[in-house]
Amino acid sequence: MNSNLVFSLKDISISFGKNEIFKDFNMLIHKRDFIALVGKNGVGKSTLMRIINGNQEIDIGEVWKENGLKVSYFNQHFDLNDSFTVSKELLNRLGNKDEDFKIDIFCDSLQIDKNATISTLSGGQKRRVGLIKSLIIDSNILLLDEPTNHLDLECIIWLENYLKNFNGSIICVSHDRTFLNNFTNKIFWIDRGNLRISPTGFKDFDKWSDSLFEQESSELKNRKQFVNIEVKWANRGVKARVKRNQKRLERAIYLKNKLEKDESSFRKAISGIKLMNLKPSSDSSKFIAEFFNASISYPNNEKVKIINNMSLKINRNDRIGLLGSNGTGKSTFLKALIGQALVISGSLKIKKDMNFSYFDQMRNIIEIEKSIKKILVPSGGDYLNVQGKQRHVCSYLKDFKFDPSKANESVDTLSGGQKNRLLLAKVLANPKTGLILDEPTNDLDLETMDLLTEMLSSYKGTLLIVSHDRDFLDQTVNKILHFEKGGKVSLYLGGFTDFMNNQELIKLNQKKKFNDVIKISKKEKIQKPKLSYKFQYELDKLPNEIQDIEIKIKKINDELMNSNLYLDNNDRFDNITKEFTGLKITLREKENRWIELTEMKENDQN
Repeated sequence: MNSNLVFSLKDISISFGKNEIFKDFNMLIHKRDFIALVGKNGVGKSTLMRIINGNQEIDIGEVWKENGLKVSYFNQHFDLNDSFTVSKELLNRLGNKDEDFKIDIFCDSLQIDKNATISTLSGGQKRRVGLIKSLIIDSNILLLDEPTNHLDLECIIWLENYLKNFNGSIICVSHDRTFLNNFTNKIFWIDRGNLRISPTGFKDFDKWSDSLFEQESSELKNRKQFVNIEVKWANRGVKARVKRNQKRLERAIYLKNKLEKDESSFRKAISGIKLMNLKPSSDSSKFIAEFFNASISYPNNEKVKIINNMSLKINRNDRIGLLGSNGTGKSTFLKALIGQALVISGSLKIKKDMNFSYFDQMRNIIEIEKSIKKILVPSGGDYLNVQGKQRHVCSYLKDFKFDPSKANESVDTLSGGQKNRLLLAKVLANPKTGLILDEPTNDLDLETMDLLTEMLSSYKGTLLIVSHDRDFLDQTVNKILHFEKGGKVSLYLGGFTDFMNNQELIKLNQKKKFNDVIKISKKEKIQKPKLSYKFQYELDKLPNEIQDIEIKIKKINDELMNSNLYLDNNDRFDNITKEFTGLKITLREKENRWIELTEMKENDQN
């Protein structure tokens, strides 16, 4: 058997009641396979992961795994002890106090306070702790189910880089195309019970899948021509007593039925969710909302100022993407627009009769105890208004890939992705003057993502989107609002890529300015300030100290890039990892101190 093979499935079958998930299914996983697992909802992606993880029995077939195989699985359900601190929860997972330095590394990278009690964390923060629990232990296969949900951009990029250097195998389900593009080297596509494999990674998925569909379409056309000839012969009539002719008739009927079944299967495979073109607003005014020196607090908490002195005009038909770390005020900004957050100083003027349809990432407007039908038609009856037309609720549910026969079932029976689709169906049925979408892509499959992107790309109204999905933002918005800690909000023209190019330019300018200060300090050309001798002495020393720390960090980082270091010299790996964490903390402290002293000096000189 291949020495790089770590897991395999041979001719397995599994059913849940009458629902057959896999039949005669085969799969091989090799070391350093970084796999994007794709397929429509319900094709068995989660079932496959559970089989690999060892908590799903199969009906028939063979499961083989390498001796001592360790599997780590991150999914939508993770157990956390609310009474524990983050550090204690993770240490219990590690089971080895000598490795507690890993807790600092992961918590710092994913922006979690290790000393916080689990019960005080938000849902998104708890999800990060669950992700860390999956990453922090050594494993041969890492299973990830939507790992980027509720992560901000900085954390997503860190996770990408971490996965690129992972020494085992990875299977990842994600709606984030850019994320999958950046680290996968193989695709497992579950399509109508079959596993299709591409060895080139997700970046080529669209081109590859289109070519397979084109090939299948061509084969079906050729089969149809042949079957038509056979059926035409059969329709001329056959003497039943001639066995040869009777067998040909039976074969023609069989081929015709098989072709019809395969054509139906193909149509379903290439079909998508029917998203209507949303009608543009008939309003011709230019500005729809204006913030002037506005400071905004959390809802029901005037003491916490989350956005500070913001001035901004939102124009009719603006397409704005909101970016920023968690907790910087994106959702609070949106809630101010719909009157759910308080402007505690300054002003906010909203055009009269301006209304937004609001997609809430927490799905607060969906009452899970109600039926699917009741969510769409809360007043009762069988019809709802969709873009000014009356539609039967069952027909509308079909547009969003729901089974109409389950319209009266409770929302609580739906998966996370299905709840998101239901909320999109509700919001998009009759959108108001503008659309607000707060993390609309969480838990959506790729098919729904693509169709939502296409629909929003052709939308002519005012659009505001909170998302950390880079490809999604590039295709749907033309302005970026960037939220920073401290309440600062900045507006940039263009999509996500344009914003990142601008950020790189800002960093280069800041670095040039910083280097200029270092050069000046070395040549002793800094004019004597009014700072005390003690502070001036500290300020003069800081540039050299920062430069020395940066050199040390680069050397350690270069050494850590060797993926075999952990195996070849574990003690060295442990020591420099601890040193690396300490240096990063020290660097941050010294840079902040340099900024603080520089501002003190500028204030004195002014």
